[in-house]
Amino acid sequence: MNQFYNQLAEKIRENTAEFWSETVLEGSCAGEKHILVEAPEGSLPSVVTEDGIRIYRERIGGRKKLYICGGGHVSMPIIRIGKMIGFTVTVLEDRPKFADNARAAGADRVFCEPFGDGLARITGDEDSWFVIVTRGHRYDTECLECILQKRHAYVGMMGSRRRVAIVKDQLHQKGVSRELLDSVHTPIGLKIGAETPEEIAVSIMAEIIQVKNSRDNSGGYSEEMLRGLMSEDGRKKTVATIVSRKGSAPRGIGTKMLIYEDGMTVDTIGGGCVESEIIQKALLMMRTGTPEFQICRVDMTMDAAEDEGMVCGGVVEVMLELA
Repeated sequence: MNQFYNQLAEKIRENTAEFWSETVLEGSCAGEKHILVEAPEGSLPSVVTEDGIRIYRERIGGRKKLYICGGGHVSMPIIRIGKMIGFTVTVLEDRPKFADNARAAGADRVFCEPFGDGLARITGDEDSWFVIVTRGHRYDTECLECILQKRHAYVGMMGSRRRVAIVKDQLHQKGVSRELLDSVHTPIGLKIGAETPEEIAVSIMAEIIQVKNSRDNSGGYSEEMLRGLMSEDGRKKTVATIVSRKGSAPRGIGTKMLIYEDGMTVDTIGGGCVESEIIQKALLMMRTGTPEFQICRVDMTMDAAEDEGMVCGGVVEVMLELA
């Protein structure tokens, strides 16, 4: 198992944009894990059956990256919220004073140079989220044209409807497809009547969260979980992963939690009775050392579902692995 996590960490250190993993769920090879470099067929994460054997597959992307074009007043709370919810934050700003403000707000990287030069350093991938909050439509146009040539998970641009329309028309005249331009989130953010920079930042990040969580792309390991798995502190630990669900369940397929032998946890698979039951099973595995791998089926009865505040019960399968 440690060999797999060593390979995983190496892939992430290499900043491999995206790769995949699979775990055999049953049979004599149950618990075996492999890293895949070619995308498997079908939606992920999911359980597939090959030669009568169930296999769990998921996409392992790099850490989600938030790129903010512009370092004005709205950018400062966007930086802070982005960091709070786990993004690596990069700010592009051509004015030294505003670039310094972005650094002080906690940005991981700040490119203080013309927007085009900074964006040329960014490859873009399915974990790249772009927010355009520059000081004028000339800069908006430059940024948007460059960003739309890259792979991305999200592009949002701040501005009045008139300003946004001008930018889109200019780019359409330069050959950018209307379909691609219409995919840009404009005006950026959820409609919550935001007025202050902080409120606008909340609306923007709320929209990003909404888009992120609406996609069937759960899976992977948080940075904190990966640090725990790679730590040589001597503590026993178990990884819990939801591999299937039917009906109502607190979290989606691919959601993970790391459980230590003292009961401490990293991340969550939804809390409540499901999580409590899984933690107890994991603690027993660590105390006895057996089994090293198992699939636990948790049936949410009507009473348990009511306790969780759900309309009806559901069933989840959770994969438990001694790490």
